Amino acid sequence: MIDKTAREARAIRDARKEFAEALTALGLMAPFFDRTAAEIDRLIEAAVTGYIDSMQSQGARPERDGRLPEDAIPF
Repeated sequence: MIDKTAREARAIRDARKEFAEALTALGLMAPFFDRTAAEIDRLIEAAVTGYIDSMQSQGARPERDGRLPEDAIPF
């Protein structure tokens, strides 16, 4: 996201708690523990931006049978 609104910036900050909970549940907190808030926010922004971009792209394409193709995870 570029030029976030105050509401968007707040939403990113508010998402840190759920992000930390997910990292902890997956046993991944250690590599992220010493990261700055700005770095964590950058990761959250990347996920949110990718999600929104995908939803908008999908919304622009009709689905033939109502199902989306099973794409491989890109990592």
